Amino acid sequence: MKKPEIAKSPSALIDQRIEELGDWRGEMLARVRKLIHAADPEVIEEWKWRGTPTFYHGASIICTGETYKAAVKLTFAKGASLPDPGKLFNSSLDGNVRRAIDIHEDEKVDEPALKALVRAAVALIESGTQPKAPKTSEADKEKKRTASKAAKPAKKRPKRA
Repeated sequence: MKKPEIAKSPSALIDQRIEELGDWRGEMLARVRKLIHAADPEVIEEWKWRGTPTFYHGASIICTGETYKAAVKLTFAKGASLPDPGKLFNSSLDGNVRRAIDIHEDEKVDEPALKALVRAAVALIESGTQPKAPKTSEADKEKKRTASKAAKPAKKRPKRA
């Protein structure tokens, strides 16, 4: 008879992921995880969406820590509303809510800037305010209208009898 598998804690699953990666991605994930904990000692770790390390403050997501073949990606749930003076965000820049940081092999992480970004995310969560979507410029609105017109075929008038 098979022994029932003991459920691992989210932190243990993240430890396991770091160990399984066994390369620069595991080292980087461990490093950014440590920075997140340093910036927010109250951080809660979860294991979501079939294997994504997710970092919470209270009931709200600060960021996720995904690993891909060529990058470790930190996706900030409310990143579009966060100040980024260190210019860390380099991915998912066109969305209204999220922003991400792709970290590639041999890239240096600006540790003070990352900690500041995590602290800003925590402050936004604690403020209880809903982030506002960035204002869309008139030029962007016009581009969107033009693109939607181009995508729709012209309506044909019914033939008269």
